[in-house]
Amino acid sequence: MVTGTQSDAFMMLGARAAIAGGLAHIEEQVKALERAVVENPGLAFDLAKTLIESACKSIITERGGRIEKNDDMSDLFRKVKAAVPFLPPASAGESGARKSLDQTLSGLNTALQGVCELRNAYGFASHGSDGPRPAMERVQVLLAAQAADAIVGFLYSSHAAELARPPVVRLEFDDNSDFNEWIDNQSEMVHVLDLPPYRPSEVLFNVDQEAYRDLLSRHSAEDSEEREEGTT
Repeated sequence: MVTGTQSDAFMMLGARAAIAGGLAHIEEQVKALERAVVENPGLAFDLAKTLIESACKSIITERGGRIEKNDDMSDLFRKVKAAVPFLPPASAGESGARKSLDQTLSGLNTALQGVCELRNAYGFASHGSDGPRPAMERVQVLLAAQAADAIVGFLYSSHAAELARPPVVRLEFDDNSDFNEWIDNQSEMVHVLDLPPYRPSEVLFNVDQEAYRDLLSRHSAEDSEEREEGTT
């Protein structure tokens, strides 16, 4: 830090981990935000928003996604959530894990909106007010910077971790005829208006492959246990 005491220094651990993991182009933004927390609180709000946008754009681009000219921070965050599987494959089918993750992402989204609103109201280039507004204190500035740090660190580490995993074997509906028949025997056919009825197994496969894969795994494990019991 150029000014301030050692106790005033602020370091973005999550964002710096993202830099080390491959997001090198945000380094100057991170350094600027760390300085602004101490030296220029108004600018810190702007930089926190810009940092999140930069990270989201990089993740979307690395995954072959498209960024529209008018995409705001909420749009970018939504595209990242749609593109990045935040749960590891082993936990993807667990409803409790997915519910907890949804709550966490909802909290991050709320934090993101808060950063954006603080920036609009108290940032260096704030708007929406005819007169000057009272400056925020360091504690509010830290909140915005720490929220940005948590969001950037989590999003990029999840993105990088998923890319580093071995590819998941493609799931094919026709490869599991016995399992599909088992599902169909447990459920009624699905009717939509006057269209021909749909098989429950086919509907599940096309609507929620994570749930299909989870049920398939459990069904296969139960079959293996029954075969082992039959040989003893």
